[in-house]
Amino acid sequence: MQITERNFDTNVQMLKYKVLKGVVEHFDQGTLESAYRDIPMDIAPGPKPTTRCCVYKERAIITERVRMAMGGDKENANVIEVLRIACDECTVNRYHVGSACRGCIAHRCEHACPTGAIEVRDGKARINQEKCIECGKCATACPYTAIMKYTRPCENACKIGAISMHRDNSAKIDNDKCISCGACVYQCPFGAIVDKSFLLDALTIMRESENNTKYKVYAVVAPSISSQFSYAKTGQVVTGLRKIGFHSVIEAALGADMVAYAEAAELVEKGFLTSSCCPAFVAYIKSAFPGLVDKISHNPSPMEAVARFIKQTDPTAKCVFVGPCTAKKMEFQQEHITGIDCVITFEELQALFDAREVNVENLEESLLDNASYYGRIFARSGGLSDAVAEALKEHGIPEDQFKANPIACDGIEECKIALLKANKNLLPNNFIEGMACVGGCIGGAACVTHGPKDKTEVNKYGQLAKEKTILDAIAVTQIAK
Repeated sequence: MQITERNFDTNVQMLKYKVLKGVVEHFDQGTLESAYRDIPMDIAPGPKPTTRCCVYKERAIITERVRMAMGGDKENANVIEVLRIACDECTVNRYHVGSACRGCIAHRCEHACPTGAIEVRDGKARINQEKCIECGKCATACPYTAIMKYTRPCENACKIGAISMHRDNSAKIDNDKCISCGACVYQCPFGAIVDKSFLLDALTIMRESENNTKYKVYAVVAPSISSQFSYAKTGQVVTGLRKIGFHSVIEAALGADMVAYAEAAELVEKGFLTSSCCPAFVAYIKSAFPGLVDKISHNPSPMEAVARFIKQTDPTAKCVFVGPCTAKKMEFQQEHITGIDCVITFEELQALFDAREVNVENLEESLLDNASYYGRIFARSGGLSDAVAEALKEHGIPEDQFKANPIACDGIEECKIALLKANKNLLPNNFIEGMACVGGCIGGAACVTHGPKDKTEVNKYGQLAKEKTILDAIAVTQIAK
């Protein structure tokens, strides 16, 4: 069967897709032991290189990618890893003198430098990198803005300072700071930072279910799924999930309804709360703002909430979350997570569909009707705040008794500002909706595509359930009293 060539935002994503697709094919054929040899040869057959200095380095890097696609370094607890062999093309030094230098006679840059690293030769300023301490005073002093600061894309992407340079000039991740949001994974133009995959674990869970006869395997899909497979309808993707081995497909948005209803009650009880839905945001509070840990909502994330419900109704069930988030790969491994058994991403799902020659766009649509409008819009920034406000109304709590004053933090930088204020009791709001990725879950690092259209698609998807209240949605769970 002919599979349509997929379109991704970057060629790095395409390379990742090809490796994942190859791993699935080897799994299905029972030839995983040869994947390390075959996949690099298939992708980089040579003799001429296409992306690196030689075909041998290309294959070596692809071999490392195969390792990540098959689970990565088991000794490294973080799901984000640096492929050091691939990380050698970025500039090492931060400050450089550009062509705008006019060789002026003022030499402000020279006088501003505290270490004497600026030298003026042949009418141009030069930076002695051995003396430079990267203070940036020369760049500030230059009237022509001819001295420029270069920041590595991974460092620039990481807004919490978890990435620095290793002694061999490759990127280094501080696991104590890292929140596994994956921003560096998406932004690295050389694909030198990769999220390890649990796709083989998910495939093993499905295989060992013996076609869902020993136990049933449920796909818990993130609401952002509505914006990801632009070539097909959401109902067709649901059918595709069943075709590749899932017994049933449940909306994580139902868990979002459950969380919104419970979180609204917790907010009234405590008076101030930070959301618990984004695992990267929660990890950031724990690592950078330990004094606010007791303010984190005690409710599970929507992913975990709906998985627990599934296992209450079917104790032998296995649940696999499918979404855009690399941080979810960290979350499901935590001890308190009892509902979710594995996590795969939209990128990995696309590779799985195509490896098994499932043309999703040609399938019939299946109904997906678990959640309300408010549960579905959790996928975008501001959706959780709207849902909590609605839940307060459905609890029957009048505004003169308690009024929600939420702040929706769009990206980890906005989260940091709100948390700094809250830490000093200077935040006027009583609820912090924290989303580590800009745009919310639709901006997740493991999305197939990233773009402004995604918010519109999520809103349209939500509108399909507009007639359903949060209480209507969670009635099936029997938690509403």
